[in-house]
Amino acid sequence: MDQLISFILSPNFSGWFGILRVVFVILSLALLWLIIAALVKTSWLKRMALWDLQEILTYRPFGVRKIVKQWRVIKEKLETGQESECKLAVIKADEMLFKTLNKMGFGGKALGECLAKLTTASLPDIEDVKLAHRIRNNIIHDPDYRLTLEEAKKAIEVYEKALTDLQAL
Repeated sequence: MDQLISFILSPNFSGWFGILRVVFVILSLALLWLIIAALVKTSWLKRMALWDLQEILTYRPFGVRKIVKQWRVIKEKLETGQESECKLAVIKADEMLFKTLNKMGFGGKALGECLAKLTTASLPDIEDVKLAHRIRNNIIHDPDYRLTLEEAKKAIEVYEKALTDLQAL
């Protein structure tokens, strides 16, 4: 048994097997060096480590900071009180929810298709989101649609709650 273990761990090959063994060891070391060089050169490893570190330190998924900035811009548009800015805020909030749902795997061509795939277990206020999406559709498809500030605030609150429930905000 001891002879078998010593043969497996350090076989003493001669001739072609010895040369082949040396060639494969050198080839393995070269490929290992190439892999390490590629990871360092492309910064993929650093980026992944930074993303993980950011998620750990902030207790939030990577990319939330960007969404929070976009949400702040939407809220600023709403605070102007102008109907055109409120309409734009509702449209942007709807678009943000659509992109978030697509990233989460509830894809579709439009938000309506994404919402059809959801249940109240994944999004508790789904009916309110559907109503807010109808407001957005009215804004897009009817140029004479009048959006009040109260409607816009309610729609933005619904989108904010939905994004919070999805842990995107």
